[in-house]
Amino acid sequence: MGRSRRTLPEELLLLALDPTTGTTAQPQSLDLGLAGAQLVELALAGRIAPDGDRIAVVVPRPTGDPTLDCALELLRRRGAPVRAVHWIGGPRLGLRQTYLSHLERCGMVHAVAGQMCGVLPTTRYQATDTEISREIRARLDSAIRTGVPPDPRTAALAALAHAVGLGKHLYPGNEGRSSRSRLRDLIRHDPMGGLVAHAVMDVQNGAAAQPRRSSAPAGRQAPAGGRGTPEPARGVPAQPHRGSMARAVAH
Repeated sequence: MGRSRRTLPEELLLLALDPTTGTTAQPQSLDLGLAGAQLVELALAGRIAPDGDRIAVVVPRPTGDPTLDCALELLRRRGAPVRAVHWIGGPRLGLRQTYLSHLERCGMVHAVAGQMCGVLPTTRYQATDTEISREIRARLDSAIRTGVPPDPRTAALAALAHAVGLGKHLYPGNEGRSSRSRLRDLIRHDPMGGLVAHAVMDVQNGAAAQPRRSSAPAGRQAPAGGRGTPEPARGVPAQPHRGSMARAVAH
């Protein structure tokens, strides 16, 4: 893929990074969003494609991005299309820290060591080039302000930002209410981004833990063998996203 273009996980993380505190907004849901952003980036690269509510590998060739290629290989090993909600709700060992370290190696952020309560070591991250973050933010602002359908990459970024709850971070207070609403509406402009964003929200809302239910009328059982018309399977419960980290990150 080369390094001429930032990936969606990188952009999502830069959006979530608070320039004042050096911490990330929505740290728990952000891991889910990063996993979803990997799927969208792989789809944009032509490596995977949606198959209903599932994700199928169509070209297993590596992209050249080690973190994306790790995700691609894990998907390939599944051997069959996997539900987006299964993938996003699966265990994620320090995905946020992985991308923070990646951005540090790329020179887009630098780590600032500190202490919590004067005892626990912490690490905060400051953007080295705030112009990059401003450019990413400007794309979202333009899509919200103009109402012009954005390109698929920006639409997917907006969908993921909404799904992980960055709306209140980017557009706070009552004055940001209309912008948050328009951010949510951008989800419809990219099918893959919409699929992944809804999967992220399903995991957060616990919908992934709900069992299938038959739609047979009350008082009647579904036909034997489970051939009634069930609701779409929602996947598995989200696992904690607490990968072990060499350095604690303050939130």
